Amino acid sequence: MNRFHSTARYKLMTPGPTQVLENVRMARSLACTNPDLDEEFVEFYKETCTLISSLLHTKNETLILDGEGILGLEAACASLTEPGDRVLVLDNGVYGKGFADFVSMYGGIPDIYHASYEHTLDVSALAEYLKEHHDYKYAAVVHCDTPSGMLNDISKICPLLKQYSILTVVDSVSAMFGEYIDADAFQTDILCGGSQKAVSAPPGLSFVVISSAAKEAINSRRTPIASFYANLKLFETYYEDKWFPYTMPISDIYGLRAALDNIASDPDMLKRHAAIGSATRKTLQAAGLKLYQQSGFSNTVTVFNVPEGISVRDILEQMKQKHRIMLAGSFDEFAGKVIRIGHMGANATVSNMTETLGALDDVLRGLGVKLQEKLDEYFLHIVRES
Repeated sequence: MNRFHSTARYKLMTPGPTQVLENVRMARSLACTNPDLDEEFVEFYKETCTLISSLLHTKNETLILDGEGILGLEAACASLTEPGDRVLVLDNGVYGKGFADFVSMYGGIPDIYHASYEHTLDVSALAEYLKEHHDYKYAAVVHCDTPSGMLNDISKICPLLKQYSILTVVDSVSAMFGEYIDADAFQTDILCGGSQKAVSAPPGLSFVVISSAAKEAINSRRTPIASFYANLKLFETYYEDKWFPYTMPISDIYGLRAALDNIASDPDMLKRHAAIGSATRKTLQAAGLKLYQQSGFSNTVTVFNVPEGISVRDILEQMKQKHRIMLAGSFDEFAGKVIRIGHMGANATVSNMTETLGALDDVLRGLGVKLQEKLDEYFLHIVRES
């Protein structure tokens, strides 16, 4: 018996981790050098960081951190937040609300701006709020809230905040490379991504894109950063010194580079995500299923309400047992209420979605759900029409 449990038993159609292509797996198997001593690896790391910046249309520096996507979010908050700093937390989803914990952890005072969880953030309403409330060091903004599939328009939100000299920490872990980002035009200050979503590398790495304004704020702190591992300042002179603050996960970074090269050589990636996201939503609605959101639909994940009379567990277990496909439920206030389909990165192909929707059609009908369309056939029809 194989001692290693392998998720290869299932087709991963979750909203992260996603499927990993063969060339990414092979890159991770390359012989390791010593990343603490080999200056060629420092060059490789720097080139990989520069590639990320290029793909995000920015001259800002990128850093790759040794930790799952949440490390980038915490490192951003740890590096900016000083005791007593007021921070605006934009809350229209589970991850948005969660930023308040990071702010409080490092001595900041979170001011939570509550908004509907069913709608994309209303930028005009936020603009009205900011007229009277804008004494903040930075704002925490979620681009795509994966638990609900909510997409917020950072191309409008971040420039609005910058009008009041409010720095932005943007969680784009679940949107990056599935949704268009021009970090310079959007005026992001710390833009956070992760390896396991649309990048389609295994989980384990996060990366942050840091503006000059964010660096200035970090360097002008009155107090030391209250963390070692979640401390962006430690990388300040890594390239000049040819030294990292900790041993970098070389195999993970080899795999990440292969995944980024895949993105760089795929000019239709965003167009494909948009087409598949739209077709998936139209298909579920045509069949009589109800999408969770009323606006703010992401092209990386689709979220629909579980039909009455059946459970999330019923659907997920039968998808795995009968069809060897893994979908996801959700958590926090969405627990037991919705199913999430991840169509991001390597998942976002017509063949993957056709197979997944065909399996979902079979499972739902077997559980007694009366669907008005056959999911896989209708999806293909929409794709061919577009």
